[in-house]
Amino acid sequence: MKLSRHVKNNMRLYKIAEQDIINTIETPDSTDREGDRLIAIKKFFNKFSDYPLKVVYKETSGEVRIITAYPLKRKHWR
Repeated sequence: MKLSRHVKNNMRLYKIAEQDIINTIETPDSTDREGDRLIAIKKFFNKFSDYPLKVVYKETSGEVRIITAYPLKRKHWR
């Protein structure tokens, strides 16, 4: 798993642990696709002010590259 500089900054800003990102990718509450990017969303209780965590990533030849991760600003998503 490779982390972009952008996601590392967001991890510090929002206090996101690497394990939170892994859990979101492995067991998401919902998933979507935008072109070649995959989106995983997962709700964590008592974390991120009870907002769901959104992780945007790419999978290429067995490698996962995390593009960004951040708590959604609304509690309900599609």
